[in-house]
Amino acid sequence: MTNWNNLDTLKSYQELKNVKHINLVEAMSGAKGAERVGKYSVPMAAGLTYNYASKEVDDDVLKALAALADEAQLTEKYQALYEGEVINTGEKRMVLHHLTRGQLGKDVIADGVNKREFYVNEQKRIAEFANKVHSGEIANAKGEKFTTVVQIGIGGSDLGPRAMYLALENWAKKHDTFKMEAKFISNVDPDDATAVLNSIDVAHSLFILVSKSGTTLETLTNQSFVMDALKKAGLDASKHMIAVTSETSPLAHSDDFITAFYMDDYIGGRYSSTSGVGGAVLSLAFGPEVFADFLDGAAAEDKLSTNKDALKNPAMLDALIGFYERNVLGYPCTAVLPYSQALSRFPAHLQQLDMESNGKSVNRFGEPIDYVTGPVIFGEPGTNGQHSFYQLLHQGTDIVPLQFIGFRNNQCENDVDIQGSTSQQKLCANVAAQIVAFACGKSDENKNKNFEGGRPSSIIIGDQLDPKALGALLAHFENKVMFQGFIWNINSFDQEGVQLGKTLAKKVLAHETEGALAEYSKLLNI
Repeated sequence: MTNWNNLDTLKSYQELKNVKHINLVEAMSGAKGAERVGKYSVPMAAGLTYNYASKEVDDDVLKALAALADEAQLTEKYQALYEGEVINTGEKRMVLHHLTRGQLGKDVIADGVNKREFYVNEQKRIAEFANKVHSGEIANAKGEKFTTVVQIGIGGSDLGPRAMYLALENWAKKHDTFKMEAKFISNVDPDDATAVLNSIDVAHSLFILVSKSGTTLETLTNQSFVMDALKKAGLDASKHMIAVTSETSPLAHSDDFITAFYMDDYIGGRYSSTSGVGGAVLSLAFGPEVFADFLDGAAAEDKLSTNKDALKNPAMLDALIGFYERNVLGYPCTAVLPYSQALSRFPAHLQQLDMESNGKSVNRFGEPIDYVTGPVIFGEPGTNGQHSFYQLLHQGTDIVPLQFIGFRNNQCENDVDIQGSTSQQKLCANVAAQIVAFACGKSDENKNKNFEGGRPSSIIIGDQLDPKALGALLAHFENKVMFQGFIWNINSFDQEGVQLGKTLAKKVLAHETEGALAEYSKLLNI
């Protein structure tokens, strides 16, 4: 039987707090550090590796973390999730994003429908549509091919798909699978839509409206903005727009769209990159085969996450170490630092994935909890971040755990040799240097130049960022967040914190305000 207990009731948590902390500077210095780099590493899918040598763990800490994983029944809870138990207790829903890329357990039937078959069927419909657009069978009013695809959506309908598109754009161009340029409109700020519309040829653009409910204020506002622009250009908007929505939404059977592709309530926005939310734009941009490879990478990583041995399960191990840093060592933040320009928007996606999922102060039954949960997530690609906030990371008063991501080879396979090394070698040299610098520091009598070290980090390493590696990377972090939610006994799959501001904004627009809200409305000339 699966037990959903608060973290502070677990015997293994109390025992973990009594395990001696390691001295990271000593552990990572000299021969001992070299030994750790070889020892503390676990394979991921798609040729990736999770290396945690520079984390504040040793065999004793890892043994205690594995014991906690067993007592918290992390593997059993993951199985309950992917086999269709109601895990989203706040909204009383199943959580089925794993089924968009594979089936790990028994069939999941909801409303009389096999959900894996439903997701696969929508993927096939999207693939057929994308192929017809690429061939010109589906074209604009003049019979000319669409050359640009524009996704209209916000939150999970934007951050994940946008990050995935940018991650594969250069790879696709290098491998001759780049079909259409993609743009994204998300912010209700009219300057966002205006800038995108000014940068494209609307006559050759296909727009994807993404809204599960069909009622998202920002998205519907931007839809109207785009439809107005198409009308002013003398174009029939219904011949330039498709929808990704639920079968019960007002968008599902509207004459405003060429067609609609369907999702359901069992996949939250921040977990929807492998559903039609990401599938439509990525299949149109790069071709259905690239999206299929992306799904394969995610599915392979999902399978690794079923391993009951925490030390051989990269996502679970990452989750456990992150929990240890948050709840035992007391670190409030985590920085995600991809040394890959292609992953420039990946930290922004992980901000939503992690903070919207685990930024909770009640357990999954709605009861207040007396321990900290999700950390603040931030990040930038390297080496840019080194010239931005690394000063604080190295010498600030707070210790911030770091998650590096790096690849041995660049995507474009274009480089130059300058002063005896290529740009890629310089990039990788900086990753290696930063890991050791953060861990070991440097003593100096001048305290302004002294680096205490003891700053923990991990790194995910691969050969090259391709569709399968990207899928594995995405699934790793999704599963890490899920496992941490299980540890904290919180519901990682609702987002009530998003709702209050929306409700008050509607009151402002309806002029139903009083007190401070009325005064701020006046200041903003609403």
